[in-house]
Amino acid sequence: MIEQLFNYFSYPFVKYALTAGVLIALCAALLGVSLVLKRYSMIGDGLSHVAFGAIAVATVCGAAPMTVALPITVVAAVILLGINSNKKIKGDAAIAMISVGALALGYLLLNIFSASSNVSGDVCTTLFGSTSILTLSKTDVILCLALTAVVILVFVLFYHKIFAVTFDETFASATGTNTKAINTMIAIVTAVVIVLAMNLVGALLISALIIFPALSAMRIFKSFLSVIISSAVISVICAVTGILIAILYGTPVGSTIVAADIAAFLICTLFGKISKRS
Repeated sequence: MIEQLFNYFSYPFVKYALTAGVLIALCAALLGVSLVLKRYSMIGDGLSHVAFGAIAVATVCGAAPMTVALPITVVAAVILLGINSNKKIKGDAAIAMISVGALALGYLLLNIFSASSNVSGDVCTTLFGSTSILTLSKTDVILCLALTAVVILVFVLFYHKIFAVTFDETFASATGTNTKAINTMIAIVTAVVIVLAMNLVGALLISALIIFPALSAMRIFKSFLSVIISSAVISVICAVTGILIAILYGTPVGSTIVAADIAAFLICTLFGKISKRS
């Protein structure tokens, strides 16, 4: 098996898949901690469905999916943040409204206007990321690398402000922090990561990539910085493990990565309970 694995590493698509997988998992983990603590866990699910609708529009128009999905998802993130602050529409209702609407319209467009002979297969690939991570080009990997650098730079430069807004937005605002700008920045970065992650796990499984590593880290560690670092490590390990298993055994990449995240969560939960008893 090890020999077979090393043989696979000679193929460029395997190297591209692992590189992109590590970068996307790292970004998702960094965002996940803040989103979970702010109770915005399902925002990833809503934005992923918006990205699916945008990709459907790009497919119908014959445009590059990334160039269409990225700006539309960013705009949706900002709009969703504005709706979320509106007391007339609760946050979960806003996410559900945008999520279901975008998913339905995207599927409708693909069925009516798509010239593909296998619409169901295209939809399945987009929703579950079954093969797209294994068909990445060098340009896709470079784009992932550039956007990952931006995400990490944002977290390094605004770490203290993100920390303050995450735990006590009212206090952060009272101390002079522009909480609206920070929240908007988090929403935009989340949208960027969502679009990237669609190639890894698909639209329906993105929330797992954001939520599970953060929750796993929280079972063991308590400080914000420790949770962020451990969440990133867990996410990267699960992504690499899932991709390698998928390559070796021919399982769906996205589902395998999420299964690895679930296993990591169960292990961390068990370890956390044992640590408390001792």
